[in-house]
Amino acid sequence: MADQRYADISWEGDSKEVLSGFPVEVKETLGYSLRRIQGGMLPACDCRPMTSVGMRVWELKTQDSATWYRIMYLTKIGNVVYVLHAFEKATPKTSQNDIHTAKSRLKEVQLRLRESRR
Repeated sequence: MADQRYADISWEGDSKEVLSGFPVEVKETLGYSLRRIQGGMLPACDCRPMTSVGMRVWELKTQDSATWYRIMYLTKIGNVVYVLHAFEKATPKTSQNDIHTAKSRLKEVQLRLRESRR
C-alpha cells in the first residue's frame, strides 16, 4: 500500500526510461528531489518555473562534468505529480523540441484530467 503522505508520480511518455538512463549520481539527485516534491517539500536541486511550457510546470536541474540534466513536471494535482519530460542538454538554452515534447504531454494530462471530472 502506498504511503498516503506522498503523492503518486505519473510518468508521461518515456520520461521514466530516460531518467533511468542518467548517471547514478544524477538519478539520485533528481529522484530525491522528486521524492521531496511528492511529500510537499521543496526539491533538493535547482529548479525554476517553465512558463514557456505551461502554468504550474517546473524544471528540476542538475549537471555533471559533461552534461546538463533536466526533468519537467507539473506540480501536484490532487495526489499526483506529473513528470512530463526528462532530457539531457548540451547548451544553456532548452531546445524547442524539448519544450514541444513537454507541452504536448501537458496537453495530454490536462485532457485526461478534464475527462476524469465528467
